[in-house]
Amino acid sequence: MTVRTKLLPAKVVDWFARPSSVWWGFAVVHLYFLGWMASFFLNGDTFSDTEQYRQWAMDGYNPPDLSGKISPWVYPVLAQIPIFLANIAGPSLYLLVWFLIITALNAVGLAYLTRGRRKVTGIAAAWWWLFFTVFMGYLSFARVEGITAPIVLIALLYAAERPVVAGIMLSIATWIKVWPAAVLVPIVIASHKRIQVVLAGAAVTAVVGLGTWLTGGLPHIMDFLLNQGERGMQLEATFSTPWVWLSVFQIAGSKMADNTAINSTEVYGPGAGTAAFLMQPLLVLAALTAAILLVRALRRGAEREELFLEGALMMVTAFIVFNKVGSPQFIIWLAPVIIAGLAHDWERWKVPAALLMGIAVTTFVIYPLFYTPLIHAHPVMAAILTTRNVLLVVLLWWSVKRTAELGRKTPAQVPAGA
Repeated sequence: MTVRTKLLPAKVVDWFARPSSVWWGFAVVHLYFLGWMASFFLNGDTFSDTEQYRQWAMDGYNPPDLSGKISPWVYPVLAQIPIFLANIAGPSLYLLVWFLIITALNAVGLAYLTRGRRKVTGIAAAWWWLFFTVFMGYLSFARVEGITAPIVLIALLYAAERPVVAGIMLSIATWIKVWPAAVLVPIVIASHKRIQVVLAGAAVTAVVGLGTWLTGGLPHIMDFLLNQGERGMQLEATFSTPWVWLSVFQIAGSKMADNTAINSTEVYGPGAGTAAFLMQPLLVLAALTAAILLVRALRRGAEREELFLEGALMMVTAFIVFNKVGSPQFIIWLAPVIIAGLAHDWERWKVPAALLMGIAVTTFVIYPLFYTPLIHAHPVMAAILTTRNVLLVVLLWWSVKRTAELGRKTPAQVPAGA
């Protein structure tokens, strides 16, 4: 606060603290990206992954012939709802409608963040979200993550008071993109209504399964999990860092090359295949370890809301750090947890918020600015990617440390009303 008041006049600080100012900021950021996207959709074009989404929408649900094409079933089945909905105005306006869907979801998320008991605490968190979007909007407005992130944020804001509603929302989001499951697990562990949350998730899954069966897609419903085993170590993955530098220095035939079957750039070199094979069991082990830490903290009297927030950060960061896929859009997964954490306790969450902003800035440099030099093993870009990956590991360390500290609380230290 002291630094802010020194840099900005008091009237400016007061303006930023008003709820209405956040909506002006929302309008500016989203109008900027609308203008940038207009350079594509006014010519009937799309941007980044939305071109693949448009192709899926044009091919139709569950196309019988996928030879030589990327399958829409690389995502869970509910992802096809926004993918098809964006084609409602025709292929030439696909990108515009996709952008408007995400903008509407963001607006709902911002409304929940800045009303009720968060009318004051949510303002600073909302501004953090907008600054994060400045760097990550090129990804969030062109990926399925842009659909799921505001849903997860709203679920987290609901979780303390209405965990069952949060469980339903997170289950739906998980059937759009898998990562919200990493947020659902801590809520199941920390909530006093965990049985109801689990049953709500099971009900959502049953409805999804029934709908998929009725529409003839049931044989493919688990493809999004089964197909991942064939992937190698993606270039941006945290554990790919050694092979990135081996490629930079051209050691032992190491290289970066495209895996055209899944539209991904992967690393190749001594031990890369073994590392790719080990990443899935390592990810499972990391998730189990995180769950044990959460159970331990709960039994030692940790406050429930702080526990599921820090547990969600720990679990989501582990899903990124121990993942053999390291796509830049994965950083969007962390934003809803940080935003909810900042609204809950700014002082406690300002360190991971600063770390994630640094991760967002370095990711922005990687994509969309200089991704081509990176895949051609440019040493400066390799250094920036390494910095980003180190910051991710530091963020994971912070979340593990703080969750363990929650686990050392005694019942006498638990805040009133926990």
